[in-house]
Amino acid sequence: MTNAVQAYSYSGPSALVGDRLGLSTSGGRTATGLTGRPRFFSGVVTRAAPAAAALLSLADVALARYHQPRAGGGGWSRDPVITCDGERLRLESFSACGGVYARLDLLGEALDGEVFDRGTTNIDVNNPLREALARVGARDPLHLGVGADEVAVTTMDGAVLEKKVPLPERWLRGFAEVQVIASGFDLRAEAAGMAAVRFLRSLPKKASANVWVVPSGRDLRVAAASAPGAVCLSGVGRLATLHPLLRFATRLRVYGPPVRDLAASSAWELELPGMRYTLVLSPQAWRGFSGEGAVLDDLSGDDAQADADVVGMLLNFEPAVEIGLLAARSGLPVARVRAALTQLGTAGRVGYDLAEAGHFHRELPYDREHVETLNPRLASARALVAAGAVRPGAPGRARVTTTGGVYDVETETGSCTCPWWLDHRGSRGPCKHVLAARIATRSTPATVGATDGARDAAAEEAAL
Repeated sequence: MTNAVQAYSYSGPSALVGDRLGLSTSGGRTATGLTGRPRFFSGVVTRAAPAAAALLSLADVALARYHQPRAGGGGWSRDPVITCDGERLRLESFSACGGVYARLDLLGEALDGEVFDRGTTNIDVNNPLREALARVGARDPLHLGVGADEVAVTTMDGAVLEKKVPLPERWLRGFAEVQVIASGFDLRAEAAGMAAVRFLRSLPKKASANVWVVPSGRDLRVAAASAPGAVCLSGVGRLATLHPLLRFATRLRVYGPPVRDLAASSAWELELPGMRYTLVLSPQAWRGFSGEGAVLDDLSGDDAQADADVVGMLLNFEPAVEIGLLAARSGLPVARVRAALTQLGTAGRVGYDLAEAGHFHRELPYDREHVETLNPRLASARALVAAGAVRPGAPGRARVTTTGGVYDVETETGSCTCPWWLDHRGSRGPCKHVLAARIATRSTPATVGATDGARDAAAEEAAL
């Protein structure tokens, strides 16, 4: 797996000088076009202490390597991403290990000031800023500026700050997987005020512990096994960045997929005064989101890229993406709009807000031209189809021939006789043989015979 290199260029380091917090921005896309160092907001954060603590927690996630931590930290820190939609500021971060996604939403009631533009960019977070944020008190005022003009006030010498940071493909792929996985969650439990604090402080002290969480009246409790309404919490230590925020918390909401015995992703949303802090955890502490395969079915559709081009042109950093409205404007069925949003997600152009049960538009300031290379399982499936390796059988069934063997596929259930599927049984998305069969079935209703070239094409398959 190769790494991209992201070059950040800031007008100076972000800084907190007195009561003025200047967040320096790098290049990004805005409602008015590509901008080198966009300016989004200048004003007051009405609740300084929780905002400072939550920003520090978000930055801590970017440094963290929850599985097999390294001495001295997690290595390179990827700067958080910030999106301004005119009503709020969304700040996003991803752990160095790729298994924890964090987002801080500063809502309208937490902000009092002027919005200059809408869009997405990176913000610089450095060690002196971390130290300063940790000192912000409950009664301290906090003037926030997101953009170059405010930073000029808080920067000592005005020197340009340059960073070059490796961005592993698995890290980039995680952003796509998270929004698709989270869109399948429902609210499973919630606890208010002190009940939320009691629950989080009662969790096992061992960071690697795996438990199930179930509602119990107005409280939450830990269970050793799954039960109706339960949510999987794998690696309790990955909730560590919630703890500094508990003194401000008004409610904890827990989201997850329908219960089953297997480990599953979960989301933990802490409501703070005028803001929300959300963590989404991968199914197991050692698993990053990049291999979950949740996006592959939508990406394999014949019209996905063309539909994404149409839908993408209709996005304009609105506070919420309304699927019905997009369907009406684009002339596409709702199902194809959803698939298009998945395609846009692989390019970092949409995320998912659990509290509002909807997508939001953002433009991650990373290279978005490598969807196929970021999903080698899909590339392998397309190679199998091109080589004629798929032979449809009875309705809903197919046989896929590779150098590794001949595998029987059920396209409806997504089952396969290959070793990969037997290991994961659909918990990490469809295997390449299922994807190939589904693509071939959509491409032509006639039988697609296996050819001698199938065995040659198999050499090109990724071992996923």
